[in-house]
Amino acid sequence: MMLSNCTYEKELTQALKDGHWPQGCGQELRAHVNACGTCSDLVLVTQTFQRVRSESDLAAPAVSPSLLWWRAQLRRRNAAEQRVAQPITIAQTFAWSVTALVATFFVASQYRSGLHWASWWSELVPSRTFHLLSVGSEPVGWNLALLISGLGVLALLSAVVVYLASEKS
Repeated sequence: MMLSNCTYEKELTQALKDGHWPQGCGQELRAHVNACGTCSDLVLVTQTFQRVRSESDLAAPAVSPSLLWWRAQLRRRNAAEQRVAQPITIAQTFAWSVTALVATFFVASQYRSGLHWASWWSELVPSRTFHLLSVGSEPVGWNLALLISGLGVLALLSAVVVYLASEKS
């Protein structure tokens, strides 16, 4: 393959780009294109690409500016929504982690004590519960009641955060 530059190539390229070929060009340039293979190939390829481009512009339906504006607004809203949802997703993941940690801690503590879950219900009689929370009670009862209520509140708040974060979608 031979690559040679023609002296008229720049002038011909500008004429083709501006749309002046062949009517807006001089007789000398037209005669040169008929004689030069490189320039005639350039005209042929450029005109083919221009014709295909104009046909594709006619075939493609024109999109209304309001539709383009609406799509741009939709993309902007979606991007903003993703930016806002990221901290919510982090909070939701944290809430799930805390809930799993509380559940794991609870099951592990009950497993160590022998899994006597049925014995809890007898200990939760209201008069006995208030007795455990009284000032003169033994420290183990107070700590156990405080621990259970604190873990329950933490689990409940974590579940509420998960619910509220999931509700948005």
